[in-house]
Amino acid sequence: MLNNDLKGKNALVCGSSKGIGKAIAIELAKLGAEITLAARSANLLSEHIQELDDRHGQQHDFLQLDLSDHDSLNRRVRNLTMVKPIHILVNNSGGPAGGPIVKAKAKEFLQAYNQHLIANHHLTNLLWPKMKEVGYGRIINIISTSVKEPIAGLGVSNTTRGAVASWAKTMSKELGPYGITVNNILPGFTRTDRLENIVQNWAQQQDVSVEEMEARLYKLIPLGRFGDPKEVGIVAAFLASSAASYINGVSLPVDGGRLLSI
Repeated sequence: MLNNDLKGKNALVCGSSKGIGKAIAIELAKLGAEITLAARSANLLSEHIQELDDRHGQQHDFLQLDLSDHDSLNRRVRNLTMVKPIHILVNNSGGPAGGPIVKAKAKEFLQAYNQHLIANHHLTNLLWPKMKEVGYGRIINIISTSVKEPIAGLGVSNTTRGAVASWAKTMSKELGPYGITVNNILPGFTRTDRLENIVQNWAQQQDVSVEEMEARLYKLIPLGRFGDPKEVGIVAAFLASSAASYINGVSLPVDGGRLLSI
């Protein structure tokens, strides 16, 4: 039966101490999923776990996890899978620092790839065999609209996000036969700490106020505003459900219509 009921499903949500990751965890829990929060800050995770809906009897937990530390990531997630199967994986991590690509150092690309592409690959390889075994799998990658249109001043991020999108498309072809879907969400300008930092930097570069910079950005968005993390969370919850069982290998913008491409 196709519906958005996630009762009995376990989800690992990376980068869930704040912003979009936290919003996704909240929406998945509302639908009945049992959540394992994952991020570097144990203090924030222990606070936010109290905000997760548990009316369906879920016993939420968290992992203190640094996605760039692959040895620790492999060990801790492997231990988690010995306790319970993970049906839903949300790959989400803070973006690389801004700056033009011509000024980027090789080590910046390596760091970004390790934190995003390689971490996603490790996590997926750890979890998909059990997804296949239990007959349910959802892998959702939170990337960026830069997958379709590179964003000026985010050279390393644009490059890394594009690599993740291609990896995900390839993975969707290989895991689809097992009933495991792999999809990407491309958030547009969403009101998070990262966006606030980017807007402040752009405002300084153009010698305008933050308010003026935001007003300029609003004009690029047909809906005339920034998105709310919850709006991304709701889309992720849908993709995690059986209602989205025939959606596989897509990159779905949630951007208020800002992208010019189809």
